[in-house]
Amino acid sequence: MDESHLAGTPVEARWRRFEPRRTLDPGLAERMLRQAIPDCRIASVTRLSGGYRNANFKVKLDSPHLTTVLRVYEHAPSLCQKEVDLIRLVGASVPVPEILFAAPTATPDMPAFAVFKFVEGITLRDLKQTGDKEAVAQAASSSGQILAELGKFHFSRAGWLSASLAVTASLMEGADPLPRFVDLCLNSANLQRRIRPEVRSRIHDLVWSWAARLFDLDQETSLVHCDFGMRNLLVRQERGTWKVAALLDWEFAVAGSPLIDLGHFLRYELSDLPLLEPHFSRSFRNSGGKLPHGWRQLSRIVDLSALLETFTRAQLPENVETEIAELIRFTAEDSDLHL
Repeated sequence: MDESHLAGTPVEARWRRFEPRRTLDPGLAERMLRQAIPDCRIASVTRLSGGYRNANFKVKLDSPHLTTVLRVYEHAPSLCQKEVDLIRLVGASVPVPEILFAAPTATPDMPAFAVFKFVEGITLRDLKQTGDKEAVAQAASSSGQILAELGKFHFSRAGWLSASLAVTASLMEGADPLPRFVDLCLNSANLQRRIRPEVRSRIHDLVWSWAARLFDLDQETSLVHCDFGMRNLLVRQERGTWKVAALLDWEFAVAGSPLIDLGHFLRYELSDLPLLEPHFSRSFRNSGGKLPHGWRQLSRIVDLSALLETFTRAQLPENVETEIAELIRFTAEDSDLHL
């Protein structure tokens, strides 16, 4: 794929593998699990949906009677240690899966992997599709509280996080990093075959018109999940209220502005048909989160950069490409964003 726009970023932050393994040899699964739980016996192995770069399998054990998730790191073994370190960092204040075992070093006959205790629940995306507005509002409120808690973790500077949670590089060096990053994406051959020239020009003008307002965000150093979407938020009903049971998939985490996560979370929210708002942002504020003036528009500009980066990838599923194209078009044409 065309990775020129990612020059200077850690290799593990780049998209190289698009299709993680879909099956797992039972013998390999047993050898992995027995490092975590000696003498265990596997009853079944089922691939879980999601996981664009790493593979996740639900493994039920006959002995002991336990259900686990076996996460196999296909993309970069170092991401295993990074996720383990992040989960240990936030585990006292944010709901995360319990780590049973981790093997962050790949060997010739075994990839890097981690074993987690299975968390009962459904994704917030699936809950939203039920049409239960009250349940979604409760889960959105819980999500806002979770995001505020993440914002209480800070690093020495903004940038890419590695294993051991060191900031290894800036997200992009120099002034106006986000507008310049957008321009790099717009120059990608893969993106250009998907977006018409007049739309690319409109996007360039739109993002640069926000450059001065984006400056303060560049100085923020909070923990950012960077994939804070409804697919990674497991929710369940507890004592009559829907709450987040676990925040999953920490491989993309960076130090930066919470608006990155906020924009991702509200990516599909329609102002004329709100479901997540105002419950999400109200809870975020009430839990200590800070929102700048014009935060909703700012978060959409920030999220636009993530959508554009997706379009620089050589291969995308047809349904994903259609969905992202519509989101980009809607953002580019929204008069509320044009200063």
